[in-house]
Amino acid sequence: MNRLTHQRGNTFVGFILGLVVGLTIALVVAIYVTKVPIPFLNKGLSRNAEQDAAEEKKNKDWDPNAPLYGKNPGNNTPDPAKTPEAPAKPPAPSAPAPAPAPATASEDPLGDLANSKAKGEEFQYFVQVGAFHASEDAEGQRAKLALGGFDPKISERDQAGKMVYRVRLGPFDSKSEAEQIQSKLKSNKFESALIRVQR
Repeated sequence: MNRLTHQRGNTFVGFILGLVVGLTIALVVAIYVTKVPIPFLNKGLSRNAEQDAAEEKKNKDWDPNAPLYGKNPGNNTPDPAKTPEAPAKPPAPSAPAPAPAPATASEDPLGDLANSKAKGEEFQYFVQVGAFHASEDAEGQRAKLALGGFDPKISERDQAGKMVYRVRLGPFDSKSEAEQIQSKLKSNKFESALIRVQR
């Protein structure tokens, strides 16, 4: 009986010593890992002050939505007040209308198909409710919109080496549809932008 209690005491002491030794080893490894540079990740990360200043200047006014504006930022429709009117041309003498050509196959069948699908609208419209650098922020915005009764989608885009997550509603076939959604968003206190994309 004496022998069994003696063994139980040694087992308990051995367990405590093993726990202390294990924790000590884990602490030493953790200190070693945090102090030593990680191979392949820290290689070439040393930068000078000029590079930092150039990067800061480049990112100062960076707009993640800039490529979405197209060639002409802002409203792409010309303002009639600012557009000079062209001088009136005299009407050209009317020439006889050419005879209709016989029905032949089109030279550009894919272009004809695209034009027939467009049905007068050559643009699609999206309502963008945000562009974020972190996917978690985009998911949060999508969740807020879903609670408001909207069905947004998140699209990813690589812009200047950085991933941008855009939260959008659409596509809409007409500008009036997109503007109706935009007004609903505004009434629910969501800031949004109308994006026009060529088909």
